[in-house]
Amino acid sequence: MNLQPDLSCGDHMRAVVAQLPASEDSDDKAFLTPNAVVLLDGASAFRPVPVPPATYASQLGANLRDQLLAEPSGDLRTMLGRAIKETAAGLELVPGRSPSSTVTIARETGGWVDVLALGDSVAVLPNEVITDDRMDALDLEPRRTYRERLSAGGGFDDRHREILRSLQTEQAARRNREGGYWIAEASEKAAQHALIERRRVDEVPWLVLATDGAYDPMKHLGLNDWPQVSAMDTDSLHGLLVQCQAWESGVDPSGEALPRAKRHDDKSLVAVLPGA
Repeated sequence: MNLQPDLSCGDHMRAVVAQLPASEDSDDKAFLTPNAVVLLDGASAFRPVPVPPATYASQLGANLRDQLLAEPSGDLRTMLGRAIKETAAGLELVPGRSPSSTVTIARETGGWVDVLALGDSVAVLPNEVITDDRMDALDLEPRRTYRERLSAGGGFDDRHREILRSLQTEQAARRNREGGYWIAEASEKAAQHALIERRRVDEVPWLVLATDGAYDPMKHLGLNDWPQVSAMDTDSLHGLLVQCQAWESGVDPSGEALPRAKRHDDKSLVAVLPGA
């Protein structure tokens, strides 16, 4: 089984991580510090990029973790910007022709819980869902086309992949610019456009971070009892991910019921208990 053990972030925040596949084989990456959790989802590349999305997400996450360790209460956007800049320099990346990744951070500091969202991974808190949907809000024609085609039974064939390449070309033209959307890539300016929400720690007894590969099928299948999910151990979280993947393979292998870019996206869940 592809499991990570229950992990403690220290005196203030406890996190339990489950991933499918395991982190070393996934474009999803999770990093922990004594008071923060960082979840990244490297974007699947249907156009050529100079390094694999997993490499980019792993290096960005490590750099961001180091920033958070050095400044546990520092400005999240500033630290993310530094991490993006360091990652781009280290991997010799240039804007517009590089891999990208979502970044979601949950941090407890000074009696508050901060949540940063850049890209469409999800943070679920009591009574709210925090995510960055600016890319999907562009409603680009290739995105509509591939989803409609899947719903009609077109399947994950060569034409599907051609449409996804066209979609990524159109997205790249709108990446990290006004009127488009913002994502971690090779320009640190994107960090200043990350969404940040702050809640008092006594208002957040639990939260769950999820990449879209986990969140979307869980929601579709009604597995989104988030208070229950937040209390699960690693084995139970992993069981949810396995259940989602089995449904994708056995019930919806062509993406008709739940249109998606590929049959199986990488799946990650982090159950977080602030103040633990």
